[in-house]
Amino acid sequence: MKHIFLSFILNLLLLYALAQSSSAIHGIVINASTLEPVAGAVIRDSHNKVIALTDAQGRFSFSSSDADSLVISCLGYETLKIPAIAAFGKLYLKPAATALQEMVVTASREGEQRSTVPVALSVISSRMMQQTHAITLDQLLNQVTGVYMVDLGNEQHTMAIRQPIGYRSVYLYLEDGIPIRTVGNFNHNALIEINSAAVKNIEIIRGPSSSLYGSDAIGGAVNFITYDPSAIPAAKLSVDGSSIGYHRAQFQVSGTKNKMGIGLYGYYANQHDTYHQHNDFHKLALTLKGDAYINDHLKWENELSIIDYRSDMNGGLDSLDFYKKNYASYYTFNYRSVKAIRFASSLHYEKGKLGEGFATAYFRYNDIGQNPTYRIKRTANPLKATGEINDNRYTSYGLLMQHTLKNASSHLQAIFGINAEYSPLNYHAQFIQIQKDTAGYYISYTPTDSVLTDYHAGIDNEAAYMQLKWEPVHALYMVGGIRYDRLAYHFVNHLPPSAYTGAPSSTNVFSHVTPKIGLTYHLSLHSGFYANISQGFAPPDITDLYNGVKVPYLKPAVYMNYEAGGWFMWQQGKGSIQADVYRMIGTNEIISVRQDDGSYQNENAGKTLHEGLEYTIAYSPLAGVQFKWNGTWAYHEFLEYQINGKDYSHTQMNAAPKILYFAEITYHPGFLKNAYIAFDWQHVGKYYIDPANTQTYKGYDLFHIRSGYQWNRLGVWVNVLNVMNTIYATTVDYASYGNTYRAGIPRTWQIGVSYDFTGNPKS
Repeated sequence: MKHIFLSFILNLLLLYALAQSSSAIHGIVINASTLEPVAGAVIRDSHNKVIALTDAQGRFSFSSSDADSLVISCLGYETLKIPAIAAFGKLYLKPAATALQEMVVTASREGEQRSTVPVALSVISSRMMQQTHAITLDQLLNQVTGVYMVDLGNEQHTMAIRQPIGYRSVYLYLEDGIPIRTVGNFNHNALIEINSAAVKNIEIIRGPSSSLYGSDAIGGAVNFITYDPSAIPAAKLSVDGSSIGYHRAQFQVSGTKNKMGIGLYGYYANQHDTYHQHNDFHKLALTLKGDAYINDHLKWENELSIIDYRSDMNGGLDSLDFYKKNYASYYTFNYRSVKAIRFASSLHYEKGKLGEGFATAYFRYNDIGQNPTYRIKRTANPLKATGEINDNRYTSYGLLMQHTLKNASSHLQAIFGINAEYSPLNYHAQFIQIQKDTAGYYISYTPTDSVLTDYHAGIDNEAAYMQLKWEPVHALYMVGGIRYDRLAYHFVNHLPPSAYTGAPSSTNVFSHVTPKIGLTYHLSLHSGFYANISQGFAPPDITDLYNGVKVPYLKPAVYMNYEAGGWFMWQQGKGSIQADVYRMIGTNEIISVRQDDGSYQNENAGKTLHEGLEYTIAYSPLAGVQFKWNGTWAYHEFLEYQINGKDYSHTQMNAAPKILYFAEITYHPGFLKNAYIAFDWQHVGKYYIDPANTQTYKGYDLFHIRSGYQWNRLGVWVNVLNVMNTIYATTVDYASYGNTYRAGIPRTWQIGVSYDFTGNPKS
């Protein structure tokens, strides 16, 4: 009886094995960090034969008789080797730790390996974002070589990338390749309109990229890449708070069933009773994404984002209050309000030998209302001042289409694209009388019937571009691009034109052809170099051109950029260095100049020089220990610059730090899996405050500690920002009656907790 039973069991096992050998193995490949499907992953058997490719949903299948072990690989991911029987179900690929292996999309709007792109490009990865637990985006972007994002409080900001600190339209901010705001209506606070809960990584191009993206992409282009719906049901909730009165709740929910994926991402943040008077704010950000896989060659993506934001505006401090840490605000009623809606619907297609591409229709609604501190002007009466309440509102209707052709035999890739956009805009500004007390505080205001500005403008922008990428010999990639832009302002002034109410009704047209050429050469698997010559241009914004002027006088700014760089890796990627040098000359550069009455006005600066060295060093000397040092040396000079009868030619540009660097040591203890502690050091060097180079700000050094631990589904983190409680200013603005200091945050404790309803993927 015993032998009969054993024979029965053996026969069952044999039948099961035979059934498995003749059946197909089905699985899905998933990004271990974001839980998104991995398309285009290659599955090979133990003889290196390709037996399957993942489709757009990350799915694959093959006959189990084809292999006993599998190797799964994909550009931008670590290779995974498993027994074939383990391929049933879900396979998780970890994103590559080496930056040069990362896949990027910003350089061409198509996925390509970082090391084949002839530009200075950095990536803030999902892992870096998850470890930083940033309260504001500057805490992420300031870790990047060549980038100084200035924190103006409550997510308000400005930027300095290959440019001095300023408020001009020399940067392009994008979300999934589409500009966040319409061309011609730049706002240095544009990233208020980003929902960081929906962002999986950030790509930053330093230097001009107008040949692909058009105007404003001069100092840099920052592209926020949002999550796709996860391949499996996933949900995560987190809450955190800080010792300066900041609170935040964030959620992420997504999943895919059959051929439909959906994701909802959002956060609510507020701040009350903080270290600085008149500094409260709140923000609600929501993003809804829906993907439909129509077939293996057609994918329909839809994305809706909603932002509701309001913040006090407290202006800055004079030098006495700043150094005494007297964070009282002279401004008691000023505010900024932002309401933004963006919708994009994209159809992505593949046609085999006929190429691939996409067509995207998009819509924007944007309303910024404010009682701004920077519009307050002093009067002869020390107890009086003037100001304004203004509203800038627009909608946008746009279409972006791009098609890519690839010829494998000639190693040639050609990209063709068109972009058309129409944005009707209304701007209204009401004059207000402001009352001050004897201590200099602006205590109240009285609305008047006087209208300062009231106009309508239709902004037309049409563009066509082309980019070629050729590999004439192995490991040499040559890239050339050209773009034509036409921008028209149809301006209608509802008031009689004057130096106060603005220019007369008119139509102004700006057009430009922007070229670029570059190359990348791989000396080996671990080293290479690149070079490019590029151009950027920026027409004057509509508010600069028409507000408060009798006759429009600003001209487009044009920049010629020359740069070269290289990279080298050693010890199988444990160490790496990347570096680049650049020289950029701007003509008719538009500079924001503070007037004697405290207001700002943009003016063509004549000719400017920008040059520098940017580098990144990364090394992992021991298991679990990572070190990185991102440094920048930059020099900015007025070559030709005259204003108000004064000649500032051949002086250094003000608000332009020469030295920036960010260093970090991170330790992941082997005895405590999924734990980390990181020590950061941020340095901003000294710079001139005024264009005459008579005053300087010494800069500052900040030290931070970040730590966290993930235990099963529960995550906790503790960050200490500005450990030394350093007194510092994120920016210092020059004025003849006294400089204004924007105080940085004091020592701040940040504590957070998260719960992952999905659980940790196993790879």
